[in-house]
This record gives sequence, structure tokens and C-alpha cells, in this order.
Amino acid sequence: MIRQAASLADADRVLREKGKTFAWARRFLGRRHAERSTRLYAFCRYLDDVADETPDPEEAQQALGKIRADMVRGASADPMVSAVLEVLGGEGPGVEAAVSLIDGVRSDLGEVRLADERALIRYCYRVAGTVGVMMCYALERPKAAALPHAVDLGIGMQLTNIARDLHEDGSLGRRYVPASLVGELHPDDIIAPTDQQLRDLVDARERLLEIANRYYTSGERGLCFLPLRARSAMLVAAECYRAIGSRALALGPHIKTRAFVPTAGKVIISIAALLGHALRPSFWRRPLRHDSTLHQDLDGLGGANAPERGAAPGA
Repeated sequence: MIRQAASLADADRVLREKGKTFAWARRFLGRRHAERSTRLYAFCRYLDDVADETPDPEEAQQALGKIRADMVRGASADPMVSAVLEVLGGEGPGVEAAVSLIDGVRSDLGEVRLADERALIRYCYRVAGTVGVMMCYALERPKAAALPHAVDLGIGMQLTNIARDLHEDGSLGRRYVPASLVGELHPDDIIAPTDQQLRDLVDARERLLEIANRYYTSGERGLCFLPLRARSAMLVAAECYRAIGSRALALGPHIKTRAFVPTAGKVIISIAALLGHALRPSFWRRPLRHDSTLHQDLDGLGGANAPERGAAPGA
């Protein structure tokens, strides 16, 4: 049975059990922001659990559809959904991002075989870039210029998840690694690949993390839009996630092993990140512009900064 995190205590338990990196980063937030981000995380995790743990995909579709309708309506009898609506302001870009997130989660209920990097980036936007936008609203009412960077941080984290969880996703019948990198590989082949398929998967993992690093860099450039403690917390989360990617890459062909960063590693990463970034002007000074080429595949999506046709990179 899927548990709903109706109370703050329930939400806190969900975060501590299932989101260890975010639970660590939450230590750097003030009480109000910590509570709001905890509720947001529990809501996102609940959506994932509905998709992954409901035996009947049609039943899962209906359950997610009801939550989506409540989000669009701006009201819900479900205490958890109601709490998240309050965190997001009840309407506007934060709620629109939540609706897009639900659409992304619902897409996992069908056949998942991504075709190319455009499809990959759009998927990462829906299930994680949207969370970046929602987090902005959980932390503060953001400036519009902050949202593309928040999208990028979410995309970077989701690319890391995909690179880390190749085998786990394959066991769920999903292939997020695009065919443009590994061919029309069936998820069953990810579980028991041939030597060549394994080499392709390892190369694809390296490519995904290479792309992720571009999005992390942009995401971190936008942290200066946040209050100082929130800025520090998001930096810690980002750097710990980058480290997960590095550990996954170091595993090489051992794709069944799940990369993680132990607590001692998080301490070291956090200290290095906070001390190192505090000396950088970008931690304090808002960027002049967002690199719109990172969003060239996100046309029509909320919070994105898609380049105009013919625009120069970074314009």
C-alpha cells in the first residue's frame, strides 16, 4: 500500500528514508524553508510511488490524473496535495510545473524507449526540471531569471539518476538511455547485456554525465538568486549529486552496482563546496544571461529559456 505523507512528520520520514542526499542538504536550510521543501519532496516521491508501486497501470493513471485535476483546480481534499498547493502559491508557474511533473511521471506508465537526446532532455525537464521550478517557489517567490537555472539543476540531477540507475531502470522495463547512443536496446538487454552492449552502456553513461555537468554548471550559476542559506543547501545537494555521477562513472562496467556517497563523503564535499564557491563572484553576483542553448530542446515548456532561431550560443 502506498503511504501518503499527510503530516509534516510523515513527509520528514519519507525524506529521511528515500532522499538521503536531499535530507543532508536540508540541514543547511532555515526551519521554514526546510519544512516547505520537505513537503515538496514527499509529494514528488508520492507521485513516483503511485507510478512504480500500483500493480495496475490504468489504476495508476487514474490516481495520477485525479491529483493532476486537483492541481489544475487549485484545491484538493487530499491533505498532502493541499499542503503542496499552499507551498506553491495555489496557482502560477509553480503549480504549472507540478502539472508537468505529473505528466512526466504518467509517461513512465507506458513503454519507455527514448529515441534521442532531445527526447531525453525533454523527459528530464518534465520529471526534474519542473522540480527545480517548484523548489524556487518552496524557497522564495523567485525572479523569472532564476527559473531557467533551476530547470538546469533539476535536469543535471535527473541525468545523474539515469546514469546511475541503468540496471534498475532496465529491470522496470524502462530504457531512458536514448537509442541514438545505444541503438534500439531492449530493457531486458540492459539487465544481461552482451560485451558490446555493455561497452555501449558504459560509453552512454559517460556521455550522460558529460551533458549533466553542463547543466550543473548553469544551475549553480543561478543559485545567487536564492537566499543565502537556501543557496548553500542547493549547492551542497548539487555537488553531492555530481559526486554520485563521478562514482557511477568510476564503476565502469559494473552497472548493477548502485553508486552512492556515504555520510563522511558528504561532509567533505559540503565543506569543499561551501568554502570553494564562497570565494567565487558567481556565488554572490547574478549572471548576466542564461545559456539558452541548454534549452534548445525545451521549446514550449514553462520556465525554459529556448533560444530564438538564428541566435548565437549564450545570447
